Amino acid sequence: MKTFSPKPEDINREWFVVDAEDRILGRLATQIAHRLRGKHKPEFAPHVDNGDFIVVVNCEKIKVTGNKLADKKYYRYTGYMGGLRETNLALMLEKKPEEVIRKAVQGMLPKNRLGAAMLKKLKIYVGPEHPHAAQNPQTLEPQS
Repeated sequence: MKTFSPKPEDINREWFVVDAEDRILGRLATQIAHRLRGKHKPEFAPHVDNGDFIVVVNCEKIKVTGNKLADKKYYRYTGYMGGLRETNLALMLEKKPEEVIRKAVQGMLPKNRLGAAMLKKLKIYVGPEHPHAAQNPQTLEPQS
């Protein structure tokens, strides 16, 4: 018996919409990363991008536990000496709430070109509206 390796014509991608309102950030990010990688499919292969498209709405209404709003830091480097900038989660949710979910999911995907391709299938929007109604996305229910 030969080992099955999925070909590009074998890949069937679906669209899912996730409402992030009152969902915990880490638990939501793991569910999204699982779907983006395609690990829920029986034809999963680690070297092939066969995951689904995920549309996240209401990203500004996520919840976190503990003191993460004040204690969790996001770092970026400007490229200049002394240019390390840090932002806490509360400020990040005010200014760029999409980036909070994007960075959480990005940390759970492979750190290579394959992970970058998977991250492109993640669409994040502030508010309940999204422009992907033509793809007929299914609602992705939270796992208990």
